Amino acid sequence: MADHEAGELERALRRAVNGDVSFDTASRALMTMDASNYRRVPAGVVAPRDADDVAAVLAVCRERSVPVVARGAGTSIAGQATGLGVVLDFTRHMRGILALDPEARTAVVQPGVILDDLRTAASAHGLTFGPDPSTHSRCTLGGMIGNNSCGSHSVAWGTTADNVHALDVLTYGGERVRAAQGLDGLPARLRDGMRALAGENLARLRTGFPELPRRISGYALDALLPERNADVARALTGSEGTLGVLTEATVRLVEAPSARALAVLGYSDESAAAEAAHTLLPYGPLTVEGMAADLVTGASGLPRGGAWLFVEVGGRSRKEAYARAEEIARAAGTATTDHTVVADPAGQRALWRVREDASGTATRMPDGSEAWPGWEDCAVPPARLGPYLRDFRGLLTQHGLRGTPYGHFGDGCIHVRIDFDLLSEAGVRVFRDFSTDLADLVVTHGGSLSGEHGDGLARAELLPRMYGEEMVGLFHRFKDLWDPAGGLNPGVLARPRRLDQDLRFDPLPRRPVDVEFGYPHDGGDFSAAVRRCVGVAKCRNESVSGAGVMCPSYRATGEERHSTRGRARLLHEMLAGEVVRDGWRSQEVHDALDLCLSCKGCRSDCPVGVDMATYKAEFLHHHYEGRVRPAAHYAMGWLPVWLRAGAALRAAPVANALSGVAPLAALAKRAGGIAPERDIPELAREPFIRWWRDRVRTAARATGPGRPAGGGSRTVVLWPDTFTNYLSPSAGRASVAVLEAAGLRVVVPPKPVCCGLTWVSTGQLDRARAVMRRTLDVMAPALDAGLPVVGLEPSCTAALRTDLPELLGSDPRAARLADSVTTFAQALEDHAPDWSPPVVDRPVVGQTHCHQHAVLGDGAERRLRERAGLTGELSGGCCGLAGNFGFEKGHYDISVSCAEEQLMPSVRAAGKDAEVLADGFSCRTQLGHLTDRPSRHLAEVLAEHLS
Repeated sequence: MADHEAGELERALRRAVNGDVSFDTASRALMTMDASNYRRVPAGVVAPRDADDVAAVLAVCRERSVPVVARGAGTSIAGQATGLGVVLDFTRHMRGILALDPEARTAVVQPGVILDDLRTAASAHGLTFGPDPSTHSRCTLGGMIGNNSCGSHSVAWGTTADNVHALDVLTYGGERVRAAQGLDGLPARLRDGMRALAGENLARLRTGFPELPRRISGYALDALLPERNADVARALTGSEGTLGVLTEATVRLVEAPSARALAVLGYSDESAAAEAAHTLLPYGPLTVEGMAADLVTGASGLPRGGAWLFVEVGGRSRKEAYARAEEIARAAGTATTDHTVVADPAGQRALWRVREDASGTATRMPDGSEAWPGWEDCAVPPARLGPYLRDFRGLLTQHGLRGTPYGHFGDGCIHVRIDFDLLSEAGVRVFRDFSTDLADLVVTHGGSLSGEHGDGLARAELLPRMYGEEMVGLFHRFKDLWDPAGGLNPGVLARPRRLDQDLRFDPLPRRPVDVEFGYPHDGGDFSAAVRRCVGVAKCRNESVSGAGVMCPSYRATGEERHSTRGRARLLHEMLAGEVVRDGWRSQEVHDALDLCLSCKGCRSDCPVGVDMATYKAEFLHHHYEGRVRPAAHYAMGWLPVWLRAGAALRAAPVANALSGVAPLAALAKRAGGIAPERDIPELAREPFIRWWRDRVRTAARATGPGRPAGGGSRTVVLWPDTFTNYLSPSAGRASVAVLEAAGLRVVVPPKPVCCGLTWVSTGQLDRARAVMRRTLDVMAPALDAGLPVVGLEPSCTAALRTDLPELLGSDPRAARLADSVTTFAQALEDHAPDWSPPVVDRPVVGQTHCHQHAVLGDGAERRLRERAGLTGELSGGCCGLAGNFGFEKGHYDISVSCAEEQLMPSVRAAGKDAEVLADGFSCRTQLGHLTDRPSRHLAEVLAEHLS
């Protein structure tokens, strides 16, 4: 579309629509892709507020012959949520639950309702919506209806089509249609057309569709048969937005079991699990899910085996559910290698998380190479699953491909990501050849090309192989009846585009981009790192579960550009250069990354390990290369230098006094780009290093040169990070006391050292690298001696573990230092295993530092707290301060919003006797700014209770 045409279209939409009309570069870039291999660039995006808005958009677009594509959460994996023209984004406004009738067991919803929101509302009445794809925390009902989504419970409750009662849709021609059972009440054109289509083809419609529980491909024309009472709502479900735009849906609810239990059955291999799955269906399970060992490396809690079936059952009580699960385990018999039955809800959630994350983890092969959707969800009759999988594996081998199947074994539906090479012409040819061969194989086994996610751009071209040309001709006729102008999602289902067109990789650079970080998990290729994001959108969860962190800025703003996926999409488009044309200088990418807290939560919580904090640092480095930076980059990026100078001048008393003078503090904050709402942290009168040296000199005078008092037989190096040294030395002094009480000898580097974190987080990577090299020089003797390095500040410890070796990958000392770094609790556990901590015997509240969660892990900290009698769980999420982020001007409101999600409510609700723990200086600072409750490092709490 020419620029002047797009401009006129935008103006017309703004005049006609009350919702949000966005034709800017960023909004368009965010909608180019879904979770598939495909990419199409829209002209603009509209977030309608109601059905009248949808009608107005259709009228404006119809007048100009502009296509319209309806979109939910964008987690479709076949490309049907991408499109040209105008994208309708239903996730912003049209997301209401309009009615819920527990007696009739129905709910009336708008298309943007998130599935989990509906399930939560229904659960108050003991009900639920049966279909539950693994993206249930962010997928929308409109998207589920468009794709006829299923999920793991379809063996009990069917597909979305089985749970739809009525649909309100708008056609591209402007007709408002109420689709339910029967043709009465429909516009005459549609009523007569569907009656003729069905009446003239009764035999074909009765015999031309395979009988299997997961037949999703094509249009469900058999729903129009008279014996099915011409169920128009069912015929529209799964039509992928090609026939009408959904504005409201009445869906059926089912009774949720009072209790559930999960039997996890181990099998020798995938084939054995597949052969067994259908034999368990007579026992009435809620799920029969399967996955193999190559997809769950490192997962704990699974019984012995090379593959597993996850079989969930319900009951009126936990005891009854457990008994039913045990019955299934017994029925599985000697075919299993082992089994476990879990009735505890928390234990079940932990096991289900392994299965739900498979949609992301499957995007990487065990060796780290990329794998892609495209043949994500073929389905065959459940009894044919075992033979089909063997033939499928053989076809992979024939084409030189690899994949890790998993999925809904009880329904004969298999998910798999395959290591297609979609970057080269030869690889794309293999992709096409494999696709056609696999379509034939699926049909041979009596299956469906799609068993859950629809045909989209990935499979629609191959529908003639499944249905034959005559049936596909009826699909075209059905499409033309509803959408004669072809304005709704063209190229999908009817008259489809080729499956090897519109691939999202086509515009990407074929040579590695010149970057600063090493990206060791992506072969040093920044483009490959960005490609990690496949769009499953776990980062779009609107509430954080358990100890999770990702993505705090999205939860604060609700905007796609502030999700990990949104930022990855913008970086992808920056590399592509078609929509985002300014490269590293792009203001759109900069603005999206500006609210990234660099919490690194995505590094651990994203199923594919996207590390947006690193990508942000990389971008900022190039964005500001040769340019004047924001004041905050000089003030806080160079913080170690300013603090070291202040300490050398012994200026802490003067600086603290001046910061207490409001006009002077305001001037300093303005000059340093610091949020005016923030207090400037006080400098320690005696930095930790000065205290340590005085202590060593005092000990030397008392005992002679040698080990300091309290030294033990095992030596550890205590890392004097900037924050502990200059701002919170009490944590350093306490850690020395505890480590020595545990029998360890503590030493400190003889010269100043720094992890370089503040320069990394502000993208000053040249300076960060210089600081890190000097640190390696200082640490060389300790590394040669094989001494463990104990970090107290989680962000600095994580930087030593990850940022340092990824910036200095060519220096072998970097990897040695990273390997030697340990946390305070890990050091005690590993090097003083027989030491018993003091028993504090108090409840705790607080938050695990984001970098601790994402990079270091907190298992040792949990065990240490338990041994010390510090009871309770720390909250997840992010404190919101996140180093320099919460101090920067313009970030205060987002920073506080993040803190108010979990941390602050938990602290306010805690009793007065609760110990507020926060190992990170940022977390302690945020708590100090937002509450009157003091918080401390774990070392300080333990030191206080030493004998």
